[in-house]
Amino acid sequence: MARRKIITINEDLCNGCGNCIVGCAEGALQLVNGKAKLVKESFCDGFGDCIGTCPTGALVIEERESEEFDFDSTIKHVENIRGEDGVMRMKESHAQHESKIAASKPSGGCPGRQIRMKAAEKPAAAVNENGMPVVMKSEISQWPLQLHLVPPKAPFFEGRELVILSTCSPVTSPDVHWRYIRGRSVVVACPKLDRTEGYAEKLAGILSQNSIPRAIILRMEVPCCGGLTAIVAEALKKAQPEGLAVDEVTMSLEGEIINTRRIYG
Repeated sequence: MARRKIITINEDLCNGCGNCIVGCAEGALQLVNGKAKLVKESFCDGFGDCIGTCPTGALVIEERESEEFDFDSTIKHVENIRGEDGVMRMKESHAQHESKIAASKPSGGCPGRQIRMKAAEKPAAAVNENGMPVVMKSEISQWPLQLHLVPPKAPFFEGRELVILSTCSPVTSPDVHWRYIRGRSVVVACPKLDRTEGYAEKLAGILSQNSIPRAIILRMEVPCCGGLTAIVAEALKKAQPEGLAVDEVTMSLEGEIINTRRIYG
């Protein structure tokens, strides 16, 4: 037994959708009586790829005493339940994890928590003639912003495109304000750290009670941020808005746009 990162499932939040079973390359999860269960602790690598597939926030990574991850036994398990294609997918998944670890390989941990640094650049002068800091103009034209706080019906939503913004993206790239927020309404959410119960219902209300022509999900490349797209997908099922287009934009940890795709409309 060792203290390490491992998946934990809140059965009260689990709706039995099965997305996490598909999302786990190690086959560590299965449905039992309509609820997701961890098959065996040694099958969970602790990276949390399954978290981004859960629409209800039932999955979290916690640090506790558990069996060590057993790569060889997990490979055999995946081969038994998914065949060679499953083994190939698991190996590819672990190769991606390895490529994201900068220094030494830890026993586990979500890619969203891995430490990364780049060389610091000397900041440009940002003071006026009186020596006071010059603040760049914000493109935000509404308040509140956080998804828990915004009302489902609001004048700043009406007739405007909506940006569903991950918490980390505007910090990662200085371009976010002028490229994505300018002229649009905004809601901000984190699928991993927020209490996400009620998020799908709130978004469904926003999409159904306001004339919104387009929504843009701006998320980070880390797996847990995929939960934002999953929440939006659940909201779309509830609201079934007509005439709405929804795009998912994925940003790298360096602040570059690496993928854009249409998920609705």
